[in-house]
Amino acid sequence: MNTLQLVWKNITQQLGSTLLSILLTAFGVAILCVIYITGDAFEKQLTNNSKNIDLVVGAKGSPLQLILSSLYHVDNPTGNIALDEARKLGSNPFIEFAVPISLGDNFKGHRLIGTEPSYLDLYELKVGEGKVWSKAFEALIGSDVASKRGLRIGDTFNTAHGLSADGHVHDEHPFHVVGILEKSNSVVDNLILCNLESVWDVHGIAHGEESHDHDKQDHAHEHDRHAHQDHEGTVEAQDHDDESHSHVHGGDGEIVAEKPSDVFIKSIGEDMLNHRGEEVTALLVKYASPAAMGIIPRLVNQSTDMQAASPAIESTRLFSLLGVGLDSLAILAYVIMVIAGLSVFISLYNALKERKYDLAVMRSMGASQTKLFGLVLVEGLVITCIGGLVGLLFGHFSLYLINQQASESAGFIEAFRVNSKELFLILAACIIGFLAALIPAVRAYNTSISTILSDK
Repeated sequence: MNTLQLVWKNITQQLGSTLLSILLTAFGVAILCVIYITGDAFEKQLTNNSKNIDLVVGAKGSPLQLILSSLYHVDNPTGNIALDEARKLGSNPFIEFAVPISLGDNFKGHRLIGTEPSYLDLYELKVGEGKVWSKAFEALIGSDVASKRGLRIGDTFNTAHGLSADGHVHDEHPFHVVGILEKSNSVVDNLILCNLESVWDVHGIAHGEESHDHDKQDHAHEHDRHAHQDHEGTVEAQDHDDESHSHVHGGDGEIVAEKPSDVFIKSIGEDMLNHRGEEVTALLVKYASPAAMGIIPRLVNQSTDMQAASPAIESTRLFSLLGVGLDSLAILAYVIMVIAGLSVFISLYNALKERKYDLAVMRSMGASQTKLFGLVLVEGLVITCIGGLVGLLFGHFSLYLINQQASESAGFIEAFRVNSKELFLILAACIIGFLAALIPAVRAYNTSISTILSDK
């Protein structure tokens, strides 16, 4: 019987304590596996999603929220900004790229992004199939959207209002898939891109020619009103009557009087809606020179109603906040692995007391002290190595569950991808097993045949 067979026989004889040691080791390794893979994936996403973007300009509020909503698409926007102001800022000579984006809808968790074709240049995206949109309600979808939702060129889908998949579905405005992006390993893989007009139209917001036509109609109505007043010769009487009360017809033809304050509030509200102009959620900016870093953010924050947020600063801040929690979990995992080592030590130490006569018999039959030493040492290594392998399986399965439960637009963890640090985890588990078995192995090495058999 060779060494491994003897080790396996000894392990199965004390199955309870062995399973406890394996589970403790596995639990510690699983936590570390989740931390390392999640941390690496998150850091990679921070880099991929913010490359070529030096600044994000949006509505006043939390800078971190602006970055999370506009770059990583995992939070709600801080508000909207006027497109005219964004265009004016984009014409600054210190800015090379200024790409507007507009949020508001989603398709089964995948966010709809209204933008311009320059968005593809900013992220260095390539169209794998089809083409870029050329008119409203044409969509260019990410590779993960296509694979997860089974969408192909020519398919149609309806978006839901808001950033939740449970929002009101816009059945009257279907989108047509005209292109699929190549995989970029960024959040864009889970996004749906279209032009700005699509986002405005789906929410009934006037823009471009529509707004100009609306203004012409307003001027025409105003002209007709003045002509009517001049013809009747009762301008003063009508003005006085409008100030006192206004009439509307009820359901049965009954005339119901409205208060002057209600008429005033209604007219003010309609005026605000008609003249607020086109709006977008944020402006993604790429500097033309390093000097812009000290000029543009100050210009935006001090001279406009918008705010400027740096992806580099906010991402570092976010990762530092998350790093505290990840470091705490890592310390907990190492403590668990040390406890697992103690469990292996106690298990082997107690097993030696029960097996001391077996060891003495083995010595009397020709087994050397080195063989007994190696037998115990290998037993400790096998227990912790099995625990490490089981822990890696637990860790990857946990990552798979986490990825399934996460939002579709944020599913960036590759659950079954092997990380180089996993070899370090197996090595760490083996070292712990070696150290835990070292003292029992020395005792086995020093086994005295005559003393043990005489005690028998």
